[in-house]
Amino acid sequence: MQTQNRIFDDMAKMAGGALSALTALKDEIEAMIRDRLERTMADANFVRRDEFDAVKEMAALARAEQEKLQARIAEIEKQLAAKQ
Repeated sequence: MQTQNRIFDDMAKMAGGALSALTALKDEIEAMIRDRLERTMADANFVRRDEFDAVKEMAALARAEQEKLQARIAEIEKQLAAKQ
């Protein structure tokens, strides 16, 4: 009986060791994939989300300013046409 318990203990230790080795391997693979993706995105000149949002906001402000200036030009053209 003593021998069987030691065998089971050894098997449990071996299974635990294998599980921790697989967990470490999984973590290493995830880190490698994350690193590869970051390098690929950097090489492809992708922009970060915060940079994109900043440029989007600048474009919206520029569009609003353009529309305001167009309305002002239309009003000035009306005034010039009325004087002539």
